[in-house]
Amino acid sequence: MNQYPLDPDVQHWLDIAGIFVFAISGALLAVRKNFDVFGMAVLAEVTGLGGGLFRDVVIGAVPPAAFTDLGYFHAPLIATVFVFFLHPQVERINKAINVFDAAGLGLFCVAGTMKAHEYGLGLVASVVLGLATAAGGGVLRDVLANEVPSLLRWDRDLYAVPAIVGATMTALLLNEGALNAGTMLLAAALAFVVRLLALRFGWRAPRAWHRRSTVEEPEPGSGA
Repeated sequence: MNQYPLDPDVQHWLDIAGIFVFAISGALLAVRKNFDVFGMAVLAEVTGLGGGLFRDVVIGAVPPAAFTDLGYFHAPLIATVFVFFLHPQVERINKAINVFDAAGLGLFCVAGTMKAHEYGLGLVASVVLGLATAAGGGVLRDVLANEVPSLLRWDRDLYAVPAIVGATMTALLLNEGALNAGTMLLAAALAFVVRLLALRFGWRAPRAWHRRSTVEEPEPGSGA
């Protein structure tokens, strides 16, 4: 069975679009942190490419695609220029950026799971790498910016869970031999919808039962 049911050119441009949108979030964080243009480019590159680089190194797909296709490398640089000159306008369309980010999350969790499975990993490991592909860049971005990764913060709307849902559905479809262009896009759409619902209704993961934390509670509405 063809592990990549989409036309390769279509898949390539979907990847570029996802990288670009993720890179915008990295560049915007750099602006908020008062980084210079080099710092903006670094955070944009790390956010857009970090998850895919980690996945490719783990599965032995070397050199990673980011180093063999300059389009992957250039997309974050274009995002950096875009944010450098237009960041006030970009901030104002943050809700639209969140929608595109959710779409990138859905596409990347599915693509990461598929690629890991193609390289011989089991279903559980493939799901883990699907999650890493979708969320790894954001974790690296936050670490470099000296912030607690959003993935680990209770006051951020669900991010890992939608990626896990999409990656798990992809793995189950692979296991049943039912993965095709339609079902692949359905898995990506499921992750996309769960993420949008989390943003709309403020869904968050539960914290420890009967916790006694000394960490100061964030102000209401401070979630992503």
